[in-house]
Amino acid sequence: MLERILTIEPVDPLDFCFPKPLAAGPAGLLLPAALPLLLAVAIAARRQWRSEGPPSAGSSTRMERILKSARESGSLNLSNRSLSEVPGEVYNNLDTGSLDDKWWEGVDLQKLILAHNNLEVLREDLRNLSSLVVLNISHNQISSLPAAIGDLPLLKSLDASFNQIKLIPEEVGLATALVKVDFSNNCLTELPASLGRCLNLSELKASNNNISRLPDELAGCCKLSKFDLEGNKLVLLPENMFTSWTLLTELNAAKNQLTAIPASIGALSKLVRMDLHQNKITSIPSSIKGCSSLAEFYMGNNLLSTIPDDIGMLSKLGTLDLHSNQLKEYPVGACKLKLSFLDLSNNALSGLPPELGTMTTLRKLLLSGNPMRALRSSLVSGPTSTLMKYLRSRLSADVEASGSRTTPTKDDQISAARRLSVSSKELNLSGLGVPNVPPAAWETSDVVKLDLSKNLIEDLPNELSLCSSLQSLILSNNKIKKWPGMVVSSLPSLTSLKLDNNPLAEISPTDLDSLSKLEILDLSGNASSLSEPSVVSSLPQLQELYLRRMKLQEFPIGLVQLKHLRILNLSQNNLSTIPEGIKDFSALIELDLSDNNITRLPAELGLLEPSLQVLKLDGNPLRSIRRTVLERGTKAVLSYLKEKLPSN
Repeated sequence: MLERILTIEPVDPLDFCFPKPLAAGPAGLLLPAALPLLLAVAIAARRQWRSEGPPSAGSSTRMERILKSARESGSLNLSNRSLSEVPGEVYNNLDTGSLDDKWWEGVDLQKLILAHNNLEVLREDLRNLSSLVVLNISHNQISSLPAAIGDLPLLKSLDASFNQIKLIPEEVGLATALVKVDFSNNCLTELPASLGRCLNLSELKASNNNISRLPDELAGCCKLSKFDLEGNKLVLLPENMFTSWTLLTELNAAKNQLTAIPASIGALSKLVRMDLHQNKITSIPSSIKGCSSLAEFYMGNNLLSTIPDDIGMLSKLGTLDLHSNQLKEYPVGACKLKLSFLDLSNNALSGLPPELGTMTTLRKLLLSGNPMRALRSSLVSGPTSTLMKYLRSRLSADVEASGSRTTPTKDDQISAARRLSVSSKELNLSGLGVPNVPPAAWETSDVVKLDLSKNLIEDLPNELSLCSSLQSLILSNNKIKKWPGMVVSSLPSLTSLKLDNNPLAEISPTDLDSLSKLEILDLSGNASSLSEPSVVSSLPQLQELYLRRMKLQEFPIGLVQLKHLRILNLSQNNLSTIPEGIKDFSALIELDLSDNNITRLPAELGLLEPSLQVLKLDGNPLRSIRRTVLERGTKAVLSYLKEKLPSN
């Protein structure tokens, strides 16, 4: 290609206007009327020609210089050159075939930038660039990628954004060194399942395509930190992915057709930014509290009608965008947040809780487009600081003066708790030191969570059965001796029951028959309550089971019948062995075996990878696994055990 360019003969621009005979003609020769203008253009062109040389020869010379530099550095940038095809020399690893080249001084091409051109095709010869680490072909007109992309074993960064690609070949999964991939702004309807083999993949972008579902195999990308699928047609985010992507820091699935956030979102403890605006999401799961690093949360333009109080546990959240939803109230629990920006505009709010005024970090609060009846319009549209001051003035006297009062009475504490429960639906009567359940527990309507922990309660009154909406009952650290079967069996919505640290007598299998909806059970510290732990297997919906300090001698293998069990805590017992049947606990994401007498782990435990995300083994005299492996964490331990399995 370069040789053809070099054979073009340079031509003086003035020769086009004045051929030699005409230029030497008689002085009286009359020129056409348009010729003076043409003459001026030609003179200007000639000046440029003299300073830069002939255009074809100049571009050829520049290209030669670029290729020579690339042979020396291993980096070639051909962006913004109006290329319609990739020069053949590139596919040949910059080998021009010239005898003048000092080929022994050259290096293989490692970085190739072809962005912002008019390329339509990449040839299969791309496989010749076996040392390529970075490939950027963005902003072209490419409709497909060659299968040869899988023959680039060192490729770490692939940018194919802003093209017309309809399908990514499955061979891309053979480029297992990939760390960053960008398929944004194409015509994709799916992502290749083979990407799940790219175990080092850290950033995956595929925004503004037509993708409607994600392959389950993507869960294998356990090092993923940034995931961007904005502007697609996704209807759901698979549960298993979030349990695997525990290193995720940024999640963008805005402008899709999502209707729910998976409960497994709580596994993303390192997530810093989450953008799910402009979807059809109707609720935020309470497990959001697990996203302890979340700093920015965008949920505008959805169908939210409520916000869970658990969101108030996100201590690092600074930006919360809830505009254009269907919210009728802002929960008191969310007033614990340390927000700097809160957007509640275009909802159905008629007022705000006075507790919002205690959010001293808030600098901007947007409320326009709400049918506010409890607040003057001047407050709604005025400065945030003025509104916050007004809300603080509405706080009840006992709450306002709580900092100066030293010992509020128990009645005062119960009254304050009742007021807070009106909007939060949670009644906290913990730590009052009362021997009986206060009547406020059943007199407060629609309570969904009742905390009676850290008291001196021995029995539950029958009146507590009136709490038909109760979902969570916390009775930890009391004096309860007898299983409160009559009361708990009368609570049709109960899903969480915590009875840890009570002097409970033995629980019979029939005591649990009426709790078929129970999802969380904590019996820790009640060593006499379960002579046979497997009796809890009669709870078909159980997801979390806590049996700490139960003096267990053997692993309760009968629990394998709990097909939905996700969290199992058997810490601080007397376990010495773990059975091979542990492999059948396929739904587990967290297993706590710390502070036991375990000396070895079965290789079958490794089969729980990748579903098992947390394995706690501290405080055991383990001799079958080197300390260096243990110190590398759950993934390393499971991989080590898996390698110990027989090859068959």
